Amino acid sequence: MTEDELEQALRETFTRRVAVARPLAADPAGLAIRRADRARRRRTLAGVALAAVATVGVSTGIAQLGQQPGRPSHPTVVLGDPYASPLPDPTPALSVAPPNDVGRGEVDLILGAVLATASGQRLTLPDVGPAERAQRLPDGAGWAVVGAPTAAGRSLWVVLPHGAAHLLLAGARDIALSRDGRQVAWREGAELVAAGIVGTQVVAAARTPVPAGAVPVGFAGDAVLVRLDADQPGHALWRPARGPLKGGGDRATLRVYGTRPDGVVVAQVSAGTPRRPCLALLDPTRDLAPVRTGCGPTPSADGRGGVSADGRWLLVNGRAGGVDRALLVDLDRLGPTTTIRPAGPPVHGPVAWTPEGTAHYADALAGLVRIDVSRVLAGEEASGVPVAGLGDGQRPVPVGGGS
Repeated sequence: MTEDELEQALRETFTRRVAVARPLAADPAGLAIRRADRARRRRTLAGVALAAVATVGVSTGIAQLGQQPGRPSHPTVVLGDPYASPLPDPTPALSVAPPNDVGRGEVDLILGAVLATASGQRLTLPDVGPAERAQRLPDGAGWAVVGAPTAAGRSLWVVLPHGAAHLLLAGARDIALSRDGRQVAWREGAELVAAGIVGTQVVAAARTPVPAGAVPVGFAGDAVLVRLDADQPGHALWRPARGPLKGGGDRATLRVYGTRPDGVVVAQVSAGTPRRPCLALLDPTRDLAPVRTGCGPTPSADGRGGVSADGRWLLVNGRAGGVDRALLVDLDRLGPTTTIRPAGPPVHGPVAWTPEGTAHYADALAGLVRIDVSRVLAGEEASGVPVAGLGDGQRPVPVGGGS
């Protein structure tokens, strides 16, 4: 091969090598993609691990909550602040009540859509609707107002001193409040719910399944008093901290009027021979076993009445001398020879006792009755006084609780 031919062959070899695209030993784009894939896989694995840890933690927490009796299993019908409705500022004068209004200066009154305070203020309650009962909240925090029953159920409102109304509960079948206004219980579907009231919020709700006819009727300390069946005697105590409601041994209690400050329940029971309605004090620490029973004049089946703030007096509907009356009972002397005094016309609606020991309620004619214990003991019966500012079919609703 000549020198010229060798040079030509070398040139052709180099030309072919240049024309062939050889892969790079290191591909930057591929390397970046592979690194990104690896990082993504690491983050995914880490996320899965964290999720697993969180799931275990939450599951453990749920298991622990499940082991703690009385914990809620699903949301309640609590509404709270989103439904707050600012109302007009209260006017300084109480213009709806006449000067001879027997409740003025002692108890607050709900007169239709107006809350007339004992101090002379007037708060308009356009959103609250007809009120079934109300009570003052502790420390001057306002009022708890339970609405009258409707097709949708009952409602619970908190009205603040400056006039703002906050809807706490709606659609509840029955609502019971504790004496101090710090606890509430209500029937919701097939469950009974108990919770605390803090400001304008319902907190720490606990639930328990209950029989179809069971409803809350009050509190004995931290325990909820439950009537098991509206058509049968018998009540039970539900202590949310101890678990679900259990039927107690009480099959004699017909009605509950309230509790004394020590938690003793004041009730109407079926007792005596032959069996008849009597009054009794029940011990909440012994499944509502009777402590004392008095079978004097027969208390009415309507169950209307109320216990005084100090727990000594019961004002209750009954019969005396063959006539329906509101009767005054000295609970400290309840027994076989209980003395019961006629006090006034029959009670219609709630009874509100003042801390000073006077009782107020509405009579059948929408008059307001004031019961002074000392006058009743002296043989004087009270009568109703008309109240201005009420519409047709309305009655004044006296507000219970301390100031």
